[in-house]
Amino acid sequence: MADYDVTQSYMQDISLGTSIIAVSFKGGVVLGADSRTSSGSYVANRVQDKITPLADTVYLCRSGSASDTQAIASYVQYWIAEHQAEKNGPVDVSTAANLAMQLSYNNKNMLQAGLIIAGWDKQGGGSVYAIPLGGTLLKVPYTIGGSGSAYITGWCDKYWRDDFTEEEARAFVVKALTHAIARDASSGGCVRTVTITQAGVKRDFIPGTKLAATFGELPTPASR
Repeated sequence: MADYDVTQSYMQDISLGTSIIAVSFKGGVVLGADSRTSSGSYVANRVQDKITPLADTVYLCRSGSASDTQAIASYVQYWIAEHQAEKNGPVDVSTAANLAMQLSYNNKNMLQAGLIIAGWDKQGGGSVYAIPLGGTLLKVPYTIGGSGSAYITGWCDKYWRDDFTEEEARAFVVKALTHAIARDASSGGCVRTVTITQAGVKRDFIPGTKLAATFGELPTPASR
């Protein structure tokens, strides 16, 4: 039997693996993501922050190649800063989404990036845009992405509502990510959420030990 080369398990491109989600509600949006970053079967980072600010009230959820999505975020942040300086005002969510779409679409053969852009502005209120692999831009009431999304598509379709309150939207995001983490080996760690409304931005962090156990999982042992 050939010797096993341990480097094969982690000497690969860093991938976010991931489960990401964004949901709109009356008055704003909630974004959420897990925190596992993998390189092959090796977990390179178990507390990666996959929700990146593009502007004060516009945020980006990243899935795919970590380096690709970080580069996209950096370019779009720069362009938005220029746009806001010229406009002398905050960027619209649709403008931020179109900037990210142009970069993703024009380089679709060289990038592995699935993006969700969501935020709040005076013109559109809370809005969510999905940019899957290939660079298509879709305005949607909610969207999910990453490897974990395949495990929760049916659950999200069943339990999503268009009349969520802020608290209900956040609970929906946390529960969806909890199920994705339980089922998808490339998702894990903790859950981060970002709630964006006219009042501002609120970040929340839920450690993996505080996530409710799903069917078939053993509960987290009580600390002594």
